[in-house]
Amino acid sequence: MSLDRRSALGPSHWRPSFGAWPEPGGVRFRVWAPTEPGASVVIQGDPPRVEPLERFPDGTFGALVRGIGPGTRYKYRIGSGDFPDPASRFQPEGVHGPSQVVDPADFRWSDRGWTGLTLDALTVYELHVGTFSPEGTFAGVRARLPYLRDLGVSAVELMPVADFPGDRNWGYDGAALFAPSRRYGRPDDLRQLVDEAHRLGLAVLLDVVYNHLGPSGCYLPVFSPFVFSETHTNPWGKSLNFDGPHNTLVRQFFIENALHWIHEYRFDGLRLDATHAIIDDSDRPFLADLAARVRESVADREVLVIAEDHRNLAQMIRPEGQGGWGLDAVWADDFHHIVRVALTGENEGYYQDFTGSMAELAACLNTGWLYTGQRSANRDEPRGSEPIGVPPRRMVVCTQNHDQIGNRAMGDRLHHDCDLASYRAATALLLCAPETPMLFQGQEWATRTPFQFFTDHEPDLGRAVTEGRRQEFRHFAAFADPSSRTRIPDPQAEATFLASRLDWSEPDREPHASILRLFQTLLTLRRSEPSLRDCRIGSSRAAALGSEALLLRRDPECGPSLLLLLHLGGPAEVSLAGRSELEGLDPSRCQLVLTTDDLPFAPDGRPPTVSLVGDAPTIRFEGPSAVLLRAWPFPKA
Repeated sequence: MSLDRRSALGPSHWRPSFGAWPEPGGVRFRVWAPTEPGASVVIQGDPPRVEPLERFPDGTFGALVRGIGPGTRYKYRIGSGDFPDPASRFQPEGVHGPSQVVDPADFRWSDRGWTGLTLDALTVYELHVGTFSPEGTFAGVRARLPYLRDLGVSAVELMPVADFPGDRNWGYDGAALFAPSRRYGRPDDLRQLVDEAHRLGLAVLLDVVYNHLGPSGCYLPVFSPFVFSETHTNPWGKSLNFDGPHNTLVRQFFIENALHWIHEYRFDGLRLDATHAIIDDSDRPFLADLAARVRESVADREVLVIAEDHRNLAQMIRPEGQGGWGLDAVWADDFHHIVRVALTGENEGYYQDFTGSMAELAACLNTGWLYTGQRSANRDEPRGSEPIGVPPRRMVVCTQNHDQIGNRAMGDRLHHDCDLASYRAATALLLCAPETPMLFQGQEWATRTPFQFFTDHEPDLGRAVTEGRRQEFRHFAAFADPSSRTRIPDPQAEATFLASRLDWSEPDREPHASILRLFQTLLTLRRSEPSLRDCRIGSSRAAALGSEALLLRRDPECGPSLLLLLHLGGPAEVSLAGRSELEGLDPSRCQLVLTTDDLPFAPDGRPPTVSLVGDAPTIRFEGPSAVLLRAWPFPKA
């Protein structure tokens, strides 16, 4: 959306239709309970005040209750008892306690000049609120936003913040889907985080979960038997009902959840969790409906809708006018998997589908993902589609994210399992790739901290989660012996959570400080180098240079191109003489930008020897490394 169009349309406007919201004279309540003969709202007090709600034809109940306002605590009363509001804006006593009325209009925003961030400028930093800072709160994240700005990323992505049972959780066991977790702070603390990010020029994205409900504390199905599908299942059990009988209000509830985060908290976009687990056979996919509704509701700034989906479906990120679903981008994990296999040799689970070859890596960089319809040995079926005509920025790539670390038995990170020289080289490739790069908290200084799976469920459920977690790894060689699985950290133990919290003393000492300088330098280049800012289809190309090296070329509309030479082997010499990938460039007019083993980035590194004398550059590598060169085109006649 252009700035001119935003100005012409005026400010965004949205009004909720589920939950509780203040109006002149009182508070408006509305809840969906289609099979209940009646419903009331119970206002907490001594004594409690019970107000009947009017039934409407769509199966909702609602009323304006006078004489109350923000801060009021309440539950809904139906035939089976008193329960929290499924669309509660805050659960101060936990997900099983009373809901609290919140007025988002009370917050005074200071970001009215903020117009969002386009996909072309996106560099994402994913974090978990509870483990990112020592405080483990929204305020703790807000205090470190200047650090993230100075690092050079353009957007912060929060793992899910909807309230969950217990005190610790990744966020994917969401129960109160409209309520920020009371463990992280109050709703206005989250608004302050977003407001401050915008003041610093950072966008904020939120991870939301629309493929399942948490196993405890989510009361939406108590009010309606139509929430779950009668025909579809996914890894969590019954799928949510986005295409069966009575699906209209289910779709509306989750779309309203998305709109509420965008409008009441001014998030700049949403990351939709595991959309491959949203089973929907309707003519208009729920995801297309959600993306369109979000986009239509916002007139004064850019918003992004990004999916996590392992299917490599180009249709998801094509405009609806071209037969697509209209999402802005999708996580493309093939890049991660190829890099991981190349650096560690791993070959179990879904890594069996990848060889880690330079040819695979080049193909992935050229198309955005590797699998475009080939058979997957891991899934025993074809996977992927051809992303012809899809700009590479629509694929989000990484070398670490919460899943690829935390879903490992020990929560180990890539740099825990490979040498730092290879890690530095892979980092250069990530941050110079034409796709949209994403980082995960702490990887920018190669933290020693793992990111392990943690929960805090009630004892019976907790024991089942612990046992299930350990059983997940029984097919892996390291955990084939049942006794070996006791080494896997207990998700329920507080120590597992605390082990995952970042150590902010690390960036001040080696080797972390040098790695951090490399990330900062590469992110500065990504913002300032015309060739790295260019998002045109066809403005980049990658090619394998044998079995251990790769060449990535990035071209701007005018000015010098950037060449990245990645080498992941032992001592070797690589010459660019006669390479067809340099067509149009003058190989004798090259300039060294950096190597990932330069002294500021690797105090004990072995920098390649780069010769720019002669017809074309020649690089003598002493081991794994990456070299960045500027290369000018031949002068026009």
